[in-house]
Amino acid sequence: MLKTENSQKPHDRMAAYLAEDLQAVNDLIRTRMASEHAPRIPEVTAHLVEAGGKRLRPMLTLAAAHLCGYEGGYHIHLAATVEFIHTATLLHDDVVDESGQRRGRPTANLLWDNKSSVLVGDYLFSRSFQLMVETGSLRVLDILSNASATIAEGEVLQLTASQDLATTEAIYLQVVRGKTAALFSAATEVGGVIAEAPVAHVQALYDYGDALGIAFQIVDDLLDFQGDAGAIGKNIGDDFRERKLTMPLIKAVARADTEERAFWMRTIEKGRQSEGDLDTALDLLHKHGALRDTAAQARDWAARAKSALAPLPDHKIKGMLSDLADYVVERIT
Repeated sequence: MLKTENSQKPHDRMAAYLAEDLQAVNDLIRTRMASEHAPRIPEVTAHLVEAGGKRLRPMLTLAAAHLCGYEGGYHIHLAATVEFIHTATLLHDDVVDESGQRRGRPTANLLWDNKSSVLVGDYLFSRSFQLMVETGSLRVLDILSNASATIAEGEVLQLTASQDLATTEAIYLQVVRGKTAALFSAATEVGGVIAEAPVAHVQALYDYGDALGIAFQIVDDLLDFQGDAGAIGKNIGDDFRERKLTMPLIKAVARADTEERAFWMRTIEKGRQSEGDLDTALDLLHKHGALRDTAAQARDWAARAKSALAPLPDHKIKGMLSDLADYVVERIT
């Protein structure tokens, strides 16, 4: 049975509205991920790019450009740029995390090797800069190059902070702003910039992307403890097993008594985990309301994203962006 427009998920409605542009983005991605001399590049890239991802970040760029009345063609270049940056970071992340599954499929580093994943990721970063330059906008280049640096900075900060019980919620948010929200906010901001939108509108798009990205990552971290493995494309408890101090764990550690803190010290800081530890961790998360309070924080960031849209012009896309913020946190209800 066909879904009505109102019953479709927000990103599906947006994809339908932007279908022609998304096809152009996909065509450009396939063209630019080709390599005459290194066939492994398109093999590795296609494995991830064509794995059924929602294309959320490039859609945000297209949506922002449409919302601001852009009638040119460079929003296609920028959307492809955003997707290349995202794909490159995923390839690198899976190597760093030693992941074996992404979007429900074996990771590239598992199917090929770490060297291929890192080098193909580097190639995609290079391709993304070529696409940026073709727009002829120094402001666009500034935004996306800064985002690329911020993403790398966030990932490095996570390396040092994720297994340190002294990590605070403020440090966690700094990591999230780097590794996730930076690309969301850049994706929306450049859509406004390429459309030569007023400064207030560009700022509103940036604020929306920033808040949406933070909400998105908090929900992702929450689903690691209470999601469905088939739906989220990875195993429940992976963050615990990989000793990542995400928001739920940070809250539980902050509220721990002496015995509980010793448990976190053993399993997270020292990495000595044994059978049954994940169940104990989940019990402590529930005991201290860490999952409940993390969900409330995610909803607060989603509300901020919706509020940020207020100065922007009335447009069908604006309603879709607002619904998208709601949908991000609906995944945890």
